[in-house]
Amino acid sequence: MTTLYGIKNCDTIKKSRVWLSTNNIDYTFHDYRQDGLDEQWLEATEQILGWEIMLNKRGTTFRQLTEEKKQGLDKTAALTLMLEYPAMIKRPILICNNKYFIGFKAEQYAKVFL
Repeated sequence: MTTLYGIKNCDTIKKSRVWLSTNNIDYTFHDYRQDGLDEQWLEATEQILGWEIMLNKRGTTFRQLTEEKKQGLDKTAALTLMLEYPAMIKRPILICNNKYFIGFKAEQYAKVFL
């Protein structure tokens, strides 16, 4: 089973969904905003990918944090922020056959599926 996690209106999510559909890959899409974000899932995913990789520091939500919050980040603080602001999670996260991938590059997806 393949599941794509992210936010529906994200441009990178749109690109990854088009790629999956164009290549006839069956997948389930989990939208953090519509479907919710489970703390257990976030913690389990963090153990595999690492919070530093999962945290989207380039997005507007992160950039709007106070300098104090940005400087004092550790695993616990980052996970708390990601739960509160799912847009702070780098997108997409793709889980296929219990393997985790983050971000979208057509070449990477081709290696996974084709």
